[in-house]
Amino acid sequence: MSVLERNNVREAGDGSRIMIFAHGFGCDQNMWRFVAPAFQPDFRTVLFDHVGAGCSDLSAYDPAKYASLQGYADDVVEIGRTLDLKNAVFVGHSVSGMIGALASIKAPGLFDSLVMIGPSPRYIDDGDYKGGFTAPQIDELLDSLDDNHMGWSASMAPAIIGNPDRPELGEELTNSFCRTDPAIAKQFARVTFTSDNRNDLAKVPARTLILQSKEDIIASEEVGEYVHRHIPDSELVILNATGHCPNLSAPREVIAAIRAFV
Repeated sequence: MSVLERNNVREAGDGSRIMIFAHGFGCDQNMWRFVAPAFQPDFRTVLFDHVGAGCSDLSAYDPAKYASLQGYADDVVEIGRTLDLKNAVFVGHSVSGMIGALASIKAPGLFDSLVMIGPSPRYIDDGDYKGGFTAPQIDELLDSLDDNHMGWSASMAPAIIGNPDRPELGEELTNSFCRTDPAIAKQFARVTFTSDNRNDLAKVPARTLILQSKEDIIASEEVGEYVHRHIPDSELVILNATGHCPNLSAPREVIAAIRAFV
């Protein structure tokens, strides 16, 4: 199976520049359906599913490879080289913000611009650093996912979306979580919530836009400000949006901010 088949890569658009979109934990490329089409008149858009998500090749999932975010970043680099990307725009939601950062460090020529939506280099508090969760809270979250994947998905997804007046968004994320293979979801969650990529931020070579919702229980505004301070050529935009998935809940704001940046 080719790399493009493995990651269910889909291309669209007519532009000469390329914009590649990467989804977060428990999601797939469908999460970009309100954002990616807006760029297709001016860009060639590339969407894909991380191995283990969506319509990717589940048989390609290797627990050893994907025991760190670098395994996912290696896939991004492989996709980029297969498509002969140069100076492309990488848009990563949530954990894929850090995956894009790692990919840009490994292969600096692939991307000249990064867009991180709700990124966090570390979710666990550490001294003066406030990631938003204590170590016991993360352990409890992961234990709950281990014990009851479906129940965890049903309770966590609406909280992550953060728009109680729009329950259909919480239901969509719940269904997305539930479609993920439980064993893969557990490992990806553990990698996501226990990784520490703070030391990688200073190495990011691409100009970077950080998009941060004003209210986000997963990645707070303080975390967004930390990422901004530590990536050399970066800017931070606080969206007038709530929840961790503004690509679903506030796509017009996300589109406007990305368009102004690129």
